[in-house]
Amino acid sequence: MKRFTCGELVEVITAYLDDALDQPSRAGIEVHLSCCEDCGHYVDQFRSTIRALGDQPPEKLSHGTRERLMSAFRSRRPA
Repeated sequence: MKRFTCGELVEVITAYLDDALDQPSRAGIEVHLSCCEDCGHYVDQFRSTIRALGDQPPEKLSHGTRERLMSAFRSRRPA
């Protein structure tokens, strides 16, 4: 099992929260979190931010903005 430093945990936190790490890495993160209060707070804040942003209603674009974006996407499409 890999032992993680605080800096390494920050680098993989999104993969950890997305459950995208292999089991040994995940176990290493959980061991680190069990003994590092600062990283525990960091992960809690990250989860709170994700929950807050995930509850936002989708933003609707004006017709003009949508048309400009679609035009930009179409012009970038390879021929």
